[in-house]
Amino acid sequence: MSSGLIPEHIIEAVLKHHDIVDVIGKYVHLSKLGRNMKGLCPFHSEKSPSFNVNPEKQMFKCFGCGKGGNVIRFIQEIEGYTFGEAMRHLAEEANIAFAWEQQSPEQAERQQEKEQIVGGHELAAKLYHHFLYNYAEGKPALDYLHSRGFTDTLIDTFQIGFAPPRWDTLAQLLEKRGFPLPLMEKGALVTARSSGGGYVDKFRNRVMFPIRDARGSVIAFAGRTLGNEQPKYLNSPETSLFRKSRVLYNLHTARAEIKRTNQIVVFEGYADVIKAWSAGVHNAVATMGTALTEEHALLMRRSAERVVLCYDGDDAGQSAAYKSLGLLEKAGLDIKVAVLPNKLDADDYVETFGADRFRNEIIEGAVPREKFRLLHLRRNFNMQDNEAKLRYVRTAIREVIAGIESPTGREHYLKELASEFSAISSFETMKQETNEIREQEQKKRGNGDNNDISWNTVRNDGTDSQPLPKLKPAYDKAERHLLYVMLHDKEVTALVQERLGDAFNDEAHAALAAYLYAFYAQGFEPDASRYMASLQDDRLERLASSILMTESDQGINDQVIEDYLRQIHKYRELQAIERLTEERIAREKSGDIIGAARIELEILALKGKLQKR
Repeated sequence: MSSGLIPEHIIEAVLKHHDIVDVIGKYVHLSKLGRNMKGLCPFHSEKSPSFNVNPEKQMFKCFGCGKGGNVIRFIQEIEGYTFGEAMRHLAEEANIAFAWEQQSPEQAERQQEKEQIVGGHELAAKLYHHFLYNYAEGKPALDYLHSRGFTDTLIDTFQIGFAPPRWDTLAQLLEKRGFPLPLMEKGALVTARSSGGGYVDKFRNRVMFPIRDARGSVIAFAGRTLGNEQPKYLNSPETSLFRKSRVLYNLHTARAEIKRTNQIVVFEGYADVIKAWSAGVHNAVATMGTALTEEHALLMRRSAERVVLCYDGDDAGQSAAYKSLGLLEKAGLDIKVAVLPNKLDADDYVETFGADRFRNEIIEGAVPREKFRLLHLRRNFNMQDNEAKLRYVRTAIREVIAGIESPTGREHYLKELASEFSAISSFETMKQETNEIREQEQKKRGNGDNNDISWNTVRNDGTDSQPLPKLKPAYDKAERHLLYVMLHDKEVTALVQERLGDAFNDEAHAALAAYLYAFYAQGFEPDASRYMASLQDDRLERLASSILMTESDQGINDQVIEDYLRQIHKYRELQAIERLTEERIAREKSGDIIGAARIELEILALKGKLQKR
């Protein structure tokens, strides 16, 4: 029952304040399904939702990967926190005063360091923003931003600033405010002088763009030089807070619009995001100086079902978009690609053609991923040469169209291809070749689902892809049903404790019962979410959430409870008979006839008890 050193009233207050649907809704797009909410699991890649949230019980459960629990467990899993860290996070969000000790000095030190590094970044962001507007040194940076179309409103919204050209402006301020400079070096805000004796600022003479985590805390910076210094663009290096593969620029601000539209627009850089924001695209994010990763895709999938890629229109940008499709498909996202003409980036396009045209023609006019693949593939062929045209048609069929699972979708793109290249091949011939390729791939896959085939991305049609599980023994069902009732009924639990105690056949079931006896002994009333907080064991929380989300109390009465108890006792006695029978046979073989006869009497007595049940 121990919750570490966290007072029980704090746990109760946190659970009472946070509605699990609201908390999970910040990470996962949920839709109502009967009494539950459902969405794509944020903990593993899936294309058909198996993640369930029960508002009444304040529980979540994924029937794909098995994770489950209450709101505290969800924050532990999604943020990678310990129980104490998750509690602190939830208490802070609820403005609940907390004063418990951390579970270990190491955890306390790690938490303090994290808070100090975040505090240092927040102070740096304020300093840079202040310098941009209030010092003569910042005027060239402000003029530059204005010349690029960044209004004062945009500058304030994104807290854009300027790092002065002096060596140690930030270092002096941090030291004055009590931030340890060696720790600030770990956070990549300052650098130790090579000659020794003090620290200098990491960023100097650059326009500064704060990078925030999903909660809105500043954790890094992107800096752009105004002169000829190299590199032209400089991002914070990776630190304990900043992992490029897991951070999406502007996610904290875009989250509300993402939730409203169920769509994310992804750009390559922060300048594009800011300019898209000015054009009314408020669900925009960007990767930070790195290619799209699986972590990025999973982060997006937690928030929305649809993604629009809006990468630069040059060859590098279009190739990056093409490479990103597979990761996004694997995450189960519905993808479109916004194609920018004339090798422009989003920033330049908005400046040249205006906000309305950007929204209507580029973002709203984004093409499906299959269409983009065909357009991208086409760049590799000389469309003035008939032989090249034929190679393009055959490659397009093999690499793109044959992989489209929808027959209607395949036919649509085949008709487009046949219409444009009617002199090369007919629609019927193209369709026949497509079917032959699909048959060959089907033979290679056999009856399984080959995820290595890039175009095998069909959404789950509701059929089982895994073999059916073996039927559980009768006692297992009885124990699960009994535990479900116990979680909702204190009196039944008292009866079970008296009649059964810890004599459950499954050890995990026995552990859940033991925790439940202790839970009620402390005076708690039935409360599934609060009980889950007492477990603090991932395996037991998964099991308890599974029982709570899959069992029901329909048809429960005193006779049914008696039947469950009888079924559980019966299995234990059958197991005892089996063990005794093995022992009796062993004694008979060793010549111990008297010992074997004594054991036979025990077996007969147990069988007699079974007949009376």
